[in-house]
Amino acid sequence: MQRGQITKALSGFYYVTDESNTIYQTRARGVFRKQNLTPLVGDYVEFESGNISEGIIQNLLERKNELTRPQVANVDVGIVIMSAVDPDFSTQLLDRFLVMLESKHIEPVIFITKMDKLTEDQRQEIVAYQAEYVAIGYQIILTEKTVEMKKKQVEQIFKEQFGGKLIVFIGQSGAGKSTLLNVIDSSLALKTGETSKSLGRGKHTTRHVELIPLMDSLIADTPGFSSLNFDDIEQEELTEYFPEMWARRGECKFSGCIHLEEPKCAVKKAVEDQVIPKYRYDHYLLFLEEIRNRKPRYKKKGAF
Repeated sequence: MQRGQITKALSGFYYVTDESNTIYQTRARGVFRKQNLTPLVGDYVEFESGNISEGIIQNLLERKNELTRPQVANVDVGIVIMSAVDPDFSTQLLDRFLVMLESKHIEPVIFITKMDKLTEDQRQEIVAYQAEYVAIGYQIILTEKTVEMKKKQVEQIFKEQFGGKLIVFIGQSGAGKSTLLNVIDSSLALKTGETSKSLGRGKHTTRHVELIPLMDSLIADTPGFSSLNFDDIEQEELTEYFPEMWARRGECKFSGCIHLEEPKCAVKKAVEDQVIPKYRYDHYLLFLEEIRNRKPRYKKKGAF
């Protein structure tokens, strides 16, 4: 039995790359359909193949996570592209991305673009936000001014941190994601753009997801990030995805504290003491309300 990783899915075929970087065209066993399992790009698999064009995937190995848009599994890093201006920097949108990544156990790395368009006062405001997110434990990078400086900055980060990792790029529309991809590799934005266009939503549209090699990493670009609602998160879990709140869970009077109306809540005290930024807590309350107000999900007949 051979092992490899699915690096492309197209028209019912799965292209599996093995340790020697040989690519095999394979199909999935019919039993997967009966088990309601779908192989995803990023999956590690066991397969059998007499030659590189006729292989069969026999087993899907355990996933550590999966996304639905793009359909990709085993993501290591989520690079969040946020704009400093035009569109304006939004801590609420950033926190939505961070909660989604945290809930999937994907390491977030934040890039803030268009820093060269700011006044000095605006720049200081972004630098202050950077310090607050760094204090929480996030890596937040302010992009350099010139293309040459950006390229050197990004290449150094990739070289030092992302070797052998599967990465998704996410971010707000107009934040300069394609520009940043072009800085890294001028052909990359074109490739990922083509991938994004072919991620059709129609019933008869071919779905095409591909991992693109870059500096010892694999890039999966996404036009959106699944969805930015919290359908898969329960209200008791939300605090886990705010690291600065989760770190204080043992200091609250009640073990199941959700930091709302409970007395002697360590999180609310930290907000009062300005140890936790108030906007982070406000976003937590907003997301908590969304989770509490969502429509109930009913299990399909026969589901466990």
